[in-house]
This record gives sequence, structure tokens and C-alpha cells, in this order.
Amino acid sequence: MRNLLVPFDGSESAGRALEHAIALARATTATVHVIHVYEEPAGYALGEVAVHFPRDELMSYLREASEALRDAAAARLRAAGVPCVAESRVGPVAESIVDYAKTQHCDAIVMGSHGRSALGGLLMGSVATRVVHLTPVPVTLVK
Repeated sequence: MRNLLVPFDGSESAGRALEHAIALARATTATVHVIHVYEEPAGYALGEVAVHFPRDELMSYLREASEALRDAAAARLRAAGVPCVAESRVGPVAESIVDYAKTQHCDAIVMGSHGRSALGGLLMGSVATRVVHLTPVPVTLVK
């Protein structure tokens, strides 16, 4: 195994997936690719009052938050002595994960079974489920 992909969203489940990937990487001398994907929001409402932020400010905030999550995961990998590549992407989350695995020739994906989602429990696991259905590479889901 040469390349493992860990989608990282900062959730406890993603943290456990990262620790699992560290153990696998040490056993196989693989490089761990960590990715954080965020979607470009179309807008949202708070109660009955629409809340709008300038697009540039919102995208800047999302990019910075993504980079912070990605960098935190990469720091954990480096501290564990595991070679890593870290990237942030904007787009549909599951599709972006699968595309990254394909373009970077990842041998497997290790991800949390329950991440952070806008609707909490209702959507828990939906990204993981979609990745499992879309990718041809093995996926390990970590609770």
C-alpha cells in the first residue's frame, strides 16, 4: 500500500479514522493524504430573516476554516512520523473525495463513519455511504 486517503472534517469519528490511518501507514510505509472538502454555500436563512454575507468574505472564512482543519490533521500525521500530503477542495464532498482518490492513485480510503453535517443526525454517514458507492477502491469506515 502506497497511498491512503483520509477525508478529515474535525469530527471525533474523523479523528479516530486518522489514528487508524497512522497505524496502517506505519505498518505499510504508506503516505497519508488528508483532505478537507467544503461546499460553496448557496445562502441560508436564520429563522425568518435571511442572512447574507458578501460572497468573498464567506468563501474566505470557509477556506481558512478548511485550511485549519487540514493543517491540524497534517500536524498529527507529521508528529507521528507519517509522510503526508494535505489539501483542501471546494465542491460536492463525496464526489470530491472520490475524485481525489482517483487522481492521486490512492490505494484505500479511511474515513469516519459519522462526520459533521449541516443537519446533524439526519445526514450522519451520508457522505461515507456515498463515497463507498462511488469509489472503486477499498473504504474502511471507522466509528
